[in-house]
Amino acid sequence: MFEAIAFYLFAFLTISMFYITVTTSQALHALTALAAGMIFISAFFFILGADFLGAIQIIVYTGAVMALYAFGMMFFDSTRDVKEKQGNKFIVVGMATVAAVLVVAIFSAPILSDNIVALYPSVGAGNTQEVGMVLFTKYLIPFEVAAVMLLVAMVAGIVLAGKKMDLSLTLMNKEEILEMNEDKNKKVLS
Repeated sequence: MFEAIAFYLFAFLTISMFYITVTTSQALHALTALAAGMIFISAFFFILGADFLGAIQIIVYTGAVMALYAFGMMFFDSTRDVKEKQGNKFIVVGMATVAAVLVVAIFSAPILSDNIVALYPSVGAGNTQEVGMVLFTKYLIPFEVAAVMLLVAMVAGIVLAGKKMDLSLTLMNKEEILEMNEDKNKKVLS
């Protein structure tokens, strides 16, 4: 029963976060929802008893999205379009309370219940050893291809970000930098 409730809860939250990611016009809102969606995906691994994969999901994918978030903040001046609204404080407190109770219930249910067992428990090796054996034997080639694809994507991202830079401050002299700053200040004041 617990697993079914947790599955449907995290499925709804994951789909909601990815829907926000796709439909929002704010880059920072989309990246925040993407990071939350990745964390909710890791909950599925924890429900299935694959603690190592759940932790790796959080560290690798959510960490990558947070790095993307940092680049998004640097390259796009998206905070100028964001206007904070003062919403109803009762709704915020109510939703935070419901979220806190759900988190406590989800994390305490396996501790308090003895009848939650895996359908096919693994015998002999731990979760980490099993993942390593399968990853570096049966799936070695796809693992290496994925690593090369990530490397190519990282280099392409750096190249594309570099092409968007119009000016190089390292190649400019002091007078050109001061003139550029004065022009920027005039635009802000006008």
